Amino acid sequence: HNPVSNMKLATGGFTPLPELFKEGVNVGIGTDGPASNNTLDMFESMKFVALLHKHHRWDPCVAKAQEVLDMATIHGAKALHAFDRIGSIEEGKLADLVVIDFKKPHLTPCYDVVSHLIYACRSLDVYATIVDGRVLMLGDDFLTLDKDEVMERSRREAERLTGEIGCWGSSVSSSPSC
Repeated sequence: HNPVSNMKLATGGFTPLPELFKEGVNVGIGTDGPASNNTLDMFESMKFVALLHKHHRWDPCVAKAQEVLDMATIHGAKALHAFDRIGSIEEGKLADLVVIDFKKPHLTPCYDVVSHLIYACRSLDVYATIVDGRVLMLGDDFLTLDKDEVMERSRREAERLTGEIGCWGSSVSSSPSC
């Protein structure tokens, strides 16, 4: 389920989450790609899942915070056929984690951590990123790469690719101005 991308591109209607859950369908959350979801922010996608489905159904109990968190973690791991290795914090699974800095004005006070993760957190609130037990980011420091170099290479490659295909191709929906 890629709600931000789907809304930006105006594709399809509403994913029938309650019906899918009732039938036992595994539904994960994604961000799609940078052309159709500029931020690739999983916190934003989780918030959109929760709010979109509550609004569409006129029901504040649809897409509860814990259900949405499970979609982004456990159900995502199942969708990738990797539930035995990722998706939850358990002995024997990879230690793929983020540490959230809750000492920020927009996260204070915190009455319910799961609700805050879904409705209040942003990707900029991530203090540390740990993959397979290895700390990759701590504070604003990327420990395994040169952030400026990667961003510059990415910018150059994007310019090269858009130059080859014409600025943003022919699709109106993929234009940065849409």
